Amino acid sequence: MSFLKKLFGGGNSEATETGSAKPAKQVEHKGFLISATPYKAEGQYQTCGVVSKEVDGVMKEHRFIRADRFAGLDDAVDISIKKGIQLVDEQGERIFG
Repeated sequence: MSFLKKLFGGGNSEATETGSAKPAKQVEHKGFLISATPYKAEGQYQTCGVVSKEVDGVMKEHRFIRADRFAGLDDAVDISIKKGIQLVDEQGERIFG
C-alpha cells in the first residue's frame, strides 16, 4: 500500500518536501544564486537544487531534480552545485522562460 501512496503522491514522501528544504550549500555564479537541496530517496541522496536571480526587481527561481543519487550527502551537494552551474553556463536567464 505504501508503494501506491508514494506513486500517487500520498503520505509523507520526502520528495514532496523538497520545496521547503533548507539549502545544504549555496554559491553565487555569474550573478545567479545556486542552492543545493538534495533529499533522501530510497536510502540515497537525490541530486536537487534551485537556481535563482533577481530579474527586473522580481526574484526568479528554477528548480531542478536529476536522476543522480549518492550514498553520501556531501557528494549529492557537490553534484547539485555543479549541475546548477552547468544550467547557468548553458542557458543563462533563458532558464526562467
